[in-house]
Amino acid sequence: MGLWVKITKIFKGKGNSSSFKEEKPTRLSQYKEKKFSGKVEVDVGEIKKILGNPSDLLIREFSYYGVAAAAVMIDGLVDKMVVIDGILKPLMVEAKIAREKPADPYKSLKEEMLAIAEIKEVQTLDEFLLAVLSGEVGLLLENCSVALLASAKGWASRSVTEPMNEVVVRGPQEGFTETIRVNTTLIRRRVRSPYLRFEALKIGRISQTDVVIAYLEDIANPQIVEEVRNRLSRIDVDAILESGYIEEFIEDDPFNIFPQIKHTERPDKAVADLLEGKVVILTDGTPLALIVPATFPEFFQAAEDYYEKYFIGNFLRLIRVLAFFIAMFLPSLYIAIITYHQEMIPTELLINIWASRSGVPFPAFVEALIMEIAFEALREAGVRLPRPVGQAVSIVGALIIGQAAVEAGIVSTSMVITVAITGIASFAIPAFNMAVAARIYRFGMMVLAATFGMFGLMMGFILLVIMLCNTRSFGVPYLAPIAPLSIPDQRDVVVRLPRWLMVKRPKHFRPLDERRIKEGLRPGFPKGEKRR
Repeated sequence: MGLWVKITKIFKGKGNSSSFKEEKPTRLSQYKEKKFSGKVEVDVGEIKKILGNPSDLLIREFSYYGVAAAAVMIDGLVDKMVVIDGILKPLMVEAKIAREKPADPYKSLKEEMLAIAEIKEVQTLDEFLLAVLSGEVGLLLENCSVALLASAKGWASRSVTEPMNEVVVRGPQEGFTETIRVNTTLIRRRVRSPYLRFEALKIGRISQTDVVIAYLEDIANPQIVEEVRNRLSRIDVDAILESGYIEEFIEDDPFNIFPQIKHTERPDKAVADLLEGKVVILTDGTPLALIVPATFPEFFQAAEDYYEKYFIGNFLRLIRVLAFFIAMFLPSLYIAIITYHQEMIPTELLINIWASRSGVPFPAFVEALIMEIAFEALREAGVRLPRPVGQAVSIVGALIIGQAAVEAGIVSTSMVITVAITGIASFAIPAFNMAVAARIYRFGMMVLAATFGMFGLMMGFILLVIMLCNTRSFGVPYLAPIAPLSIPDQRDVVVRLPRWLMVKRPKHFRPLDERRIKEGLRPGFPKGEKRR
């Protein structure tokens, strides 16, 4: 229970759990208790007044068996063919041909005439308007104090394409889109379990953004799921435009530069985390799903590690871990050795380095700082420029600036090599947010190395370990299962053992069902049978 005591301490002084259930006010709250008048003309006028009668507001008034009726919708948020074939045509044409006037027009409209899969009934104006603004069709009927909502959502959206930022050589080539229902479908296709749960909620007083919490009820720990619900319910902002908004509100330590929440645009990666007992948070309007809890070793794991043979994945994973330490420590190590510890360098190499630095007017720290800032600027320029131009600018700019800086005597060739290796290493880290954290921490390490030499380098490393050990992600230790050490869970940390040896799920997530593979299931020729 100590783990969950730590979770509660995070929110100490921020209210009890009952405060999480308080309903957030919205701009439509003033109409929460406002009922329909029962007069179509009056209600339509009220709707136009509230929405400001915008150009995309479509109101189709018609007669249903001599009773005034109206369909309210937003152009661009509904599928017009569904509206015509499933709503307007049955009510305006087929109803009069098929039968006589019913005794109860409202009951007939609700139960018999609408060829729509999903129909809801609302009694207040704010529910009606929120649904219409979300892409549903609202139906008003004379002398009725309630309204019907027919689902006919259909707006322009990006099709399912290959993930742009998580490319793999082997594996599925499908990525999440900006439409939340498409994203839930991509997960549902891969997990055909009756225990897969999708819990929907809206966040944002103005935007009313759809957010979905996904988890496997028979695997995920209920305490983690409840903690996710509580943290999301506490969010009270005007709008949620991207999952990054949510990430900043629900992470454990907002002042820690290292990411405490994973994000992915790959459905297969999200499903793999669901199967480990984690919770996936989907946000409408963004192709990036949030995954909690997250631990430090997971940011060096790629989906391809599990699709190739384990020794291939292990080799690539070790390269990534090595690249992380190079990206974080190589410039500071160079500065410390050149400034304070020249005796650590072989004599011939030292002579060559000093020969290349003979005309450089700056100390090693300033030299490294100039090159690192220039490299970061080029990297950012390559991202922001149009794609055909950006790559050329990054490559050509780096070559030209590096060569010109060496010829001008501003930096040495050894520093250019060091910065180039550091930059390449930072690109090898699969998680973008972890790579950026390493780049930021690198500048602090450079300052410590320039001030204290190797002692400063070791001090920065110790501070890094202390910070990581004190970090939590939804109460789970950030360095788990390394610290605290769990020997059984070392089967998929730095290296991955064969899949048939990964019998149990990671214990630090406290899954309800620990076993995922039948024990003793291993490849090879069956025992007792002779080879032919």
